[in-house]
Amino acid sequence: MEDFEPYRAYVASLLNEKAGLQIVCEAGDGLRGVEKAQELRPDLILMDVGLPGLNGIEAARQILNVIPKAKIIFLTQETSVDVVHEALNVGARGYVVKSQAGSELFEAIDAALQGRRFVSSGLDGQGTPEAGL
Repeated sequence: MEDFEPYRAYVASLLNEKAGLQIVCEAGDGLRGVEKAQELRPDLILMDVGLPGLNGIEAARQILNVIPKAKIIFLTQETSVDVVHEALNVGARGYVVKSQAGSELFEAIDAALQGRRFVSSGLDGQGTPEAGL
């Protein structure tokens, strides 16, 4: 879920390079994202925090209430430690800063699919996934 179409296209092009991943849906707002997630029940969901209609944190909460095994990774510009903590407390498996997507997104996806958490380097004060959070 990403409201900025050019960035959605960029992420889709990245994901198409990774074997074993299939994009089943794209959504430009939180409400549509929740509807499509409930309908399609994907294993992995990438979403922004700042979504129109319903913010990403609340969308994640609603999705995980219905599909508790879904792996959610936030892909966002938001770097506030409070927001990172809130996202992880809701049940997200990953948190990647958009500026680091090219180098960290696949690592976050692999971690999430293996049941581990991933947080972009520098957001945790340690520069390593999950440290300090």
